Amino acid sequence: MWRRLTQYIKSFTLWDLLVGLRVTGVYFWKKKFTIQYPDEKTPLSPRFRGIHALRRYPNGEERCIACKLCEAVCPALAIKIEAEPRDDGSRRTTLYEIDLFKCIYCGFCEESCPVDSIVLTNMQDYHVSERGQNILTKEKLLAIGDKYETQIANDRAADKDYR
Repeated sequence: MWRRLTQYIKSFTLWDLLVGLRVTGVYFWKKKFTIQYPDEKTPLSPRFRGIHALRRYPNGEERCIACKLCEAVCPALAIKIEAEPRDDGSRRTTLYEIDLFKCIYCGFCEESCPVDSIVLTNMQDYHVSERGQNILTKEKLLAIGDKYETQIANDRAADKDYR
């Protein structure tokens, strides 16, 4: 009987609404914080996984040896690799594509690479404005790697303790 009466009073006085407004009121008077995104950036974790990049050796040769381990380990099947042998007997990729719409940024490709060729950079400002830009080709991946090589190398040295 008392329980039913209190339920009736709470429903009549809109008790749940008042409880919600109390929470709103508490945060209404607290100091607000806003990040002005393009100018200010929030701090990133040192292990943040951003866009992919293919690295080169210091002599300019691409590192990828076309072992296809990254393609095999990718749970989303986002990586596509085709390879052929070169004149000196080594293998190199002729096609290396990553579909960013399929990729879940798990980092398995990075961990499986025996020559540290494919890496996930901490570049977070990548966007797609036209159809087809979601596929990163070998040339795009190498260009990203060339552009951010010093940053990638520094991140690798700092991340050495975690590996």
